[in-house]
Amino acid sequence: MRAAWKKFRYRLEWLALKAVATLIPLLSRKACYRLALTIGALAMRFDRRNRLVALSNLEAAFGETLSPARRAELARESYQHFARTVVDLFWSPSLTSKNYSRYIDVENLELVQEEMKAGHPIIFACFHYSNFEWVAVAANFFGVPSALIAQEFKNPLLDEIFVSLRESSGQRVISRDGGVLRLFKTLQRGGRVAILTDLTIPAQLPTVAIDCFGLKTSVTFAHAWAHRRAGATVINVHCEPLPEGRYRVVFHPLVEFAPDASFQEMAQACWDQFEPFVRQNPAPWLWMYKHWRYRPVAADPGSYPFYANISQDFERRLDERARNLPPMTSTVTLPPGVIP
Repeated sequence: MRAAWKKFRYRLEWLALKAVATLIPLLSRKACYRLALTIGALAMRFDRRNRLVALSNLEAAFGETLSPARRAELARESYQHFARTVVDLFWSPSLTSKNYSRYIDVENLELVQEEMKAGHPIIFACFHYSNFEWVAVAANFFGVPSALIAQEFKNPLLDEIFVSLRESSGQRVISRDGGVLRLFKTLQRGGRVAILTDLTIPAQLPTVAIDCFGLKTSVTFAHAWAHRRAGATVINVHCEPLPEGRYRVVFHPLVEFAPDASFQEMAQACWDQFEPFVRQNPAPWLWMYKHWRYRPVAADPGSYPFYANISQDFERRLDERARNLPPMTSTVTLPPGVIP
């Protein structure tokens, strides 16, 4: 009975999403913009669980420099930016090589073009900031085709829809199963790959600990590993909002690493280049996401968001950072009496 209901529910979700994917491309850009703002504001109001996460994140990141009213305003705007990202992803089949420049500006494209002319493989370190979906969708239009890994849905029927949307401009989506190896092979052939680098990865998986707004978090080092193994150039890229529902895709200067830099130091360098943009304009970042799932044993619990927990695996990642050990090699244990 439960399996039958699950199958029926999955089919309903697919039908609803298919209808949305059919209708939204028929809307004007102005209608998409207004629809997203409305959806975002409603989500902020009724999504209590994630609203509390956003407010706690903002308090942990900015402390008393932001008033409660300002934190609430930024949380609402963050919901709206994310809603715009989702709505615009569904509208993306309407983007073409002839009209994309009406909606998207590109900054520092020449940096990427120079690396491509030199035949260098490139890793684009991406962030959940503003319309991150259009970074990949639009890149093919201005001559930077690349491969990216996409998260599969619990409902497998939805994967086909989202892959189709993300590949609407000719980009290539790779499933997470064996994805890192396929991305590495793409780099070996001199290609380009995009990796989202600001997600909190479970500390029991291959990760490194970095500072993010002065707080410790656990992130991927896939971009650092691929840089070391394939000799690829690492370029941060993010999307930022412009007036009237437009966007700007910004390629950052090449991230420079010392020859003996550790994976942790490389991941930190990528984040350090991006954090000032979030500090300057916080709203477009995905504040509803649990960016700090762990807190160090030695840290003041009040300095971290309410959802942050102690983890023995995270203590190991912190130990590796402190002693400059390779990832996943520490065997440190929690102090006596500390319960994760």
